[in-house]
Amino acid sequence: SEGTRRDVEALFQIEPSRLHIIHNGIDPDEYQPAKTHAVLDRFGIDRSKPYALFVGRITRQKGIIHLANAIQHFDPGFQVVLCAGAPDTPEIAEEMKTAVAAAQAKRDGIIWIGEMIDNPSKIELYSHAAVFVCPSIYEPFGIINLEAMACGVPVLCTTSTGGADFIAHRQNGLLIDPGSTTAIEQELVWALTHRDELFQIGQAARIEAEKHTWSAYRRKFFAAYTASTPA
Repeated sequence: SEGTRRDVEALFQIEPSRLHIIHNGIDPDEYQPAKTHAVLDRFGIDRSKPYALFVGRITRQKGIIHLANAIQHFDPGFQVVLCAGAPDTPEIAEEMKTAVAAAQAKRDGIIWIGEMIDNPSKIELYSHAAVFVCPSIYEPFGIINLEAMACGVPVLCTTSTGGADFIAHRQNGLLIDPGSTTAIEQELVWALTHRDELFQIGQAARIEAEKHTWSAYRRKFFAAYTASTPA
C-alpha cells in the first residue's frame, strides 16, 4: 500500500523510484455475495435488522477496542456482529471482554462470535452485513477490506490501511482517521441511516474489488520485476 511504501522509504532510505506498489488480490469468484443465511441462524443474528460487522483478531493494531467503545451509543435497531478471536495477549482479551460487556449492558443487538470462522461462513457474514468495519490503527494492506468489498459490502476503514489507496469516501467505501472512537460512531450512524446510499456504495465496492485479482497482481509484479532487472 501507499502507507507501506512511505514507511519503507523512510526506514531504509530507499529511492522512491525503486519502490513499486502492488496491491494484494482476491478471487472474485470465491468472494462474491452469498444468498445463504446459515451462519446468521447459527449465531442468532436477526435477519430482519441490519448489522455492522467486524472480523479479525483481538489486537490493539486492529482497533477493535475503539469499535467496542463506539457501539455503546448506537440505535438499538441496528445489530453489531463482532467475529473476533485469537487475542494477542490475555490482557487485551480481558480488555475486549470488558468493553463488549459494557456495550451489551447499554444496548441490545451486540453479538460476539469469539472464534475465527471458516471462509464460507465468513463470506456469508460479509454478504448480509450493512457495513463492514476495519478500524485498524495500522495495516500494511488489509486484504479483509477487499474480501468484504467483493461481497458487495460497503467498507468503513481507516486511512491507515491499504483501503485508502482505492476507496473514495462515500463513493465506494467510507474512510476515517485511525484511533478515534467518535469518528467510528459518527460514520456508522451515517451509514446505518442512509441505507439507499449505502447500497449504492456496496455496488461500487464490488466493481472496485473485481479489479484486484491475483492475475492483476501477477502482471504488476512481473512488470515491476522486469523494470528493475538489468537488460
